[in-house]
Amino acid sequence: MSDMFTTLAYYFSFPFVRYAVIVGLLIALCASLLGITLVLRRFSFIGDGLSHVAFGAIAVGAVMGLSNNMILTLPVTIICAVLLLRTGQNTKIKGDAAIAMLSVGALAIGYLLMNVFSTGPNVSGDVCSTLFGSTSILTLTSSEVWLCFILSLIVVVCFVLFYNKLFAITFDEDFAKATGTNASLFNLIIAVLIAVIIVLAMNLVGSLLISALVIFPALSAMRIYKSFRAVTIFSAVISVICAFLGIIISILAGTPVGPTIVAADIAAFLACSAIGRIAGKY
Repeated sequence: MSDMFTTLAYYFSFPFVRYAVIVGLLIALCASLLGITLVLRRFSFIGDGLSHVAFGAIAVGAVMGLSNNMILTLPVTIICAVLLLRTGQNTKIKGDAAIAMLSVGALAIGYLLMNVFSTGPNVSGDVCSTLFGSTSILTLTSSEVWLCFILSLIVVVCFVLFYNKLFAITFDEDFAKATGTNASLFNLIIAVLIAVIIVLAMNLVGSLLISALVIFPALSAMRIYKSFRAVTIFSAVISVICAFLGIIISILAGTPVGPTIVAADIAAFLACSAIGRIAGKY
């Protein structure tokens, strides 16, 4: 046990490890807050679709030689999120089909561009890192950490300020409109916040595993609690704990950060399911 704490103390003496933990906890918190709304509105896989869009944007940015891919990735992801949430149910191509088309198309185009216009000697390694977040979380700079902190703060503040409105449009958008709520505006806010979280989370778990950060904490909380407020609080707590444990285990065991965090989320879901079944919650 003492050896484990000695090892952790050694690793935490490096700034990039501390940066990884800070960013990981912030992203996990934000993803869990918006995840509840997405799960209840049956848009769980929008995170998966938008993450693939972000992957395609990163590939385009790499081909264009951009030093900071977020300049292109964030606006593109926000635009696609707005299109999916605001028009996905009002067009001939419904939400689930639109997400599938966008997801597969962006992933394919992104990988194609990275191969045709290769900007590095190890294309497979670059793609693997982007898809699974194996090393990018450990290469964060202090400016990127501050950017993540500011964006995460914006997400949390927006969620707290508009909590009642988000609650209303999550459960009954038509009733919310009837009571005077500007549902279109709050759908736009949700879309922008989701896009921000997706772009940030790519550094943590990669584009293929982002949905896990969105879905698992919310589903875990729903196994035990039924009220929206209780589910929100517990989802945030369990998400942050799983992210922290995932990062610590990955440091000690030498496993990839992203998949380890997802494994922790899966374990938490199974535990919550067992607790909920024993307590007769469902």
